[in-house]
This record gives sequence, C-alpha cells and structure tokens, in this order.
Amino acid sequence: MPKSISFVGHWQKVTLTLWAVALICFFFSDTEIISLDPWSELQRMIQGFITPDFFATEYLLEALWQTISFALLGVLGGLIWGAPLALLYSNRFIAAGCAVIRSIHEIFWALIFLQIFGLSPLTGILAIALPYGATFARVFFDILLQSPQSTVETLPARTDRISRYFYGKISHVMVPILAYIRYRFECALRSSAVLGFIGMPTLGFYLETAFRQGHYHEGAALLILFIALIGSIRFWCRPRLIIIYLVLALLTLPSMPSIDASLIWRFLSQDILPPALQGLTGLSQLDLSRVNELISWGKRVLFEQAIPGMLVTLLLALSALAMSHLVSVILSAFAFKRLTGKFISVVIKLLLLILRSIPEYIFAFIFMLLLGPSMLPAMLALALHNGALIAFLTIKQSDNVVNSSAYNGRLDGYCYDILPKIYPNLMGLLFYRFEVILRETAIFGMLGVATLGFYIDSGFSEIRYSTALLLMACTALLNILVDMISRHLLRQNTQTALACR
Repeated sequence: MPKSISFVGHWQKVTLTLWAVALICFFFSDTEIISLDPWSELQRMIQGFITPDFFATEYLLEALWQTISFALLGVLGGLIWGAPLALLYSNRFIAAGCAVIRSIHEIFWALIFLQIFGLSPLTGILAIALPYGATFARVFFDILLQSPQSTVETLPARTDRISRYFYGKISHVMVPILAYIRYRFECALRSSAVLGFIGMPTLGFYLETAFRQGHYHEGAALLILFIALIGSIRFWCRPRLIIIYLVLALLTLPSMPSIDASLIWRFLSQDILPPALQGLTGLSQLDLSRVNELISWGKRVLFEQAIPGMLVTLLLALSALAMSHLVSVILSAFAFKRLTGKFISVVIKLLLLILRSIPEYIFAFIFMLLLGPSMLPAMLALALHNGALIAFLTIKQSDNVVNSSAYNGRLDGYCYDILPKIYPNLMGLLFYRFEVILRETAIFGMLGVATLGFYIDSGFSEIRYSTALLLMACTALLNILVDMISRHLLRQNTQTALACR
C-alpha cells in the first residue's frame, strides 16, 4: 500500500488541513441567526442603498476631513518614530517591543488613551501612530534587507552609518517603501473611520449612529462616500499635495481639552495596577496576603476571561480564515479576464474595490443588525474583506501569467493551467492575513461576540483597567504566537520551492 497519494501535493494537503480545522471550529462556534425578521431589515437596507440621502448628515464634510486628518497625522506620527527604529530592528529587544505594540488593535490603544486624554484628537492620532510605527519598523527592516550590498561595499571606509543607510540602502528600495506608505495610509483611513465607533469625530461616528437608528438612506450615503474616498486615493492623494494636506490637518484639528497631569499620573501609577497593589507606597507594604490576593486575581482573570476569550477568538479566526480562502479563490477566478471576459472582470474588480474598502468592523456591525449577535456576522465580515483583498493582490499576478497551450479558456483550463501558478502566492497572502484576521477578531468583542475584545471592553467600561491591560497582553501574546507560526510556514514553503502539482 503506498505511503501517500501521489496526486495530492503539498498545497492540497495544506488546504485540506485548513478546511478540516475550520469545519471543526465552525461546528463549535455560535452561528445561530436570532434576528426576528432579517429579510425585512435587508429590504430596508437595500432601499437605502438604492436611494441614498447625501444631505441627511450634518457636518458631513467636516467628518470626511477629520477622517482624512486623523489618518494623515497618524501615519506621519508612525513614520516619525517607526522609520528610525527600522535601522535598529535587528536588536531583539526592539523587535520584541514592536511586535507587542503592533499586535494590539488601534481601537484598544484608543480605549487606553481615552482614559488619559478623553475624546481628544490626540487619542485618535496616537491610537493610529503607535501600532503603525511598530509596523513601519518591521516592514522597512524587511525591505532594507532586500537592498543590494554592492553600493554599501563601494562607499569609503569612514562613511558614517546614517549616510551608508541613506545612500547605500534606502536609495535602492525607495519605490517599495513609498508604495507601502501609500498602502498604510489607505489602512489608516479605515482605522480612522472605525475610531468613530468609540466617539472620535470621524465618519464612523455618523455611520454607526445612522445604521443603529435605522436611517439606512443616510447610512448608505455615508458608506458610499467612504468607498469613493478609498477608491479615489490615487487621484486626490498626490505626493506634491501631502504637505498642504498635513498643514491643513494640523490647522483644522478639533480643540483639545485641557489635560490634567495629576490625573495622568494617577492613571499610570494607581489605576492600571491590580487591586492588590493599589494604594501601596513602597515594597515594604507588599506582604503575603497581598501576594496571595494578586495571585488569586490573576488566576480569576486568566481562567474566567482570558482562556475562554482566546478560545472563542481562535474559533472565529480559523473559521474566517477558511472562508476568506474560499472567497479569494472564487473571486480571483471570476476576475480573470481570459476566463470570464472583459465586462465580468471589470464588474468583479469593482466589487473587490467595494469589499476591501469597507472595514471588517463596519461590515460586522451591518451584518449584526441583519442576523443578530452571533459569530456568523463577524465571520462573514472577515471573509468578505480579507478574501477580496487577497483576490485583488492575486489578480495582479494572474493578469501577468502566460498561459500554456493547455489553457482552453474554460474553468477546467483555468484550474489546470493558471490556478497552480498563482495558488502558492494566494496561500502566502492568506497566511500573512491570518495575523490581521486575529487582530480584527479580538475587537469584535465590542459588538457583543465573546472574544478577548469583549472582556477588554468590559474591563474599561467597569473601570477595571488592570484586568483590561492583562487581557490586552494576552491578545498580544496570542497574535505574536500566530505570527511566528505563519512566518515559519511561509519560510518553509516559499513559492519558488514548492509547486502545486
């Protein structure tokens, strides 16, 4: 009896394993539809999108501009502190610190800064700048590693380190660096909109209000404007206009409330400490009873909130990962012009723009209004957004693939000739997105799904900051672990080393 089935290759095994794990996770997930009349609600939403009301929202232009301003200043802040760290990222302590910072979602950072600065523009800008800076440090470091060493080796021996980096390395990789900054700005626009759901004066604030109150004509108009904003970035976000936008963003920021330094110090020195450590003035007061109380508190948070939250987070993320895989494979095929024709390809690419422009959080919020509070809306939201993004990136490769004589212009020819050539890259993107899916999964707790974000949000609401911070640390560790596993798989199974058949 043969040890293995010859026609089942590596990527087939990976795909079958992924779907087997996802089906098990889906079986144990809460996917019940508990909405009383979802079809009636869906009909009202469709009517809202057919006849959007673009004049129903007061301060609409201001909300659009604040969404752009927060994104611009957040990306600028991330570049200011993240780009220099790319030069030092080989240090394991800096790399570990950046990994922790970027593994925590912007909304969670915003919840922390809300306790310090309140509903201030500084809260939204820092919530974007902090994780984005850590991401810039990691990605710029990876890009710099791809820079050729020939220029550096020809520089004079006394050339300082900064000049070596700028002339010998950065000059070679400036194009991918600028392309990545543009991509992060698009992500920052989505993050800026989502921050409106916690009170920031961005488009998300008005979007949530409109949909929650059933004003679907207004909500549809806001969503259409946001999609148009994302889709037209290349037209209005020209390099020569960036300086003007930044100056206007600084000049038009909402007024910042006064900041009480004593309240900040109290938050950092007392409020975020576990109950057993609050009120201590020195280590001499740390007796055995306080230590036992601290251990008891840690066990209670770990077993009652952290572990259940991590299990639900993983169930949701793994189910959404497989669904994203399905969406990306299907949409990639339909968008392939040599298979479906020019018209259908253009329509599918327009659909991909819409799906990848809408943040997962907004998708989940809308689906939850339709289907009720379960894990199913979150799964659908993650699958549609991430599947569309993966398909969008995969299409760029498939459009440049040279088909062989075996390609017959039908689905079987596509599956035999084209799909095997793009599938390793598609799976690589899928594994890369898993870390992002896990981060997004955690914040769905703020919509009622019992992920880690649900307990974190409850901790902030109940003014149990120490509990919330401990759970955020668990979120960071979970994301770092998943990122390590994903990168290990991608290093082992590169596109050049493995074929699909």
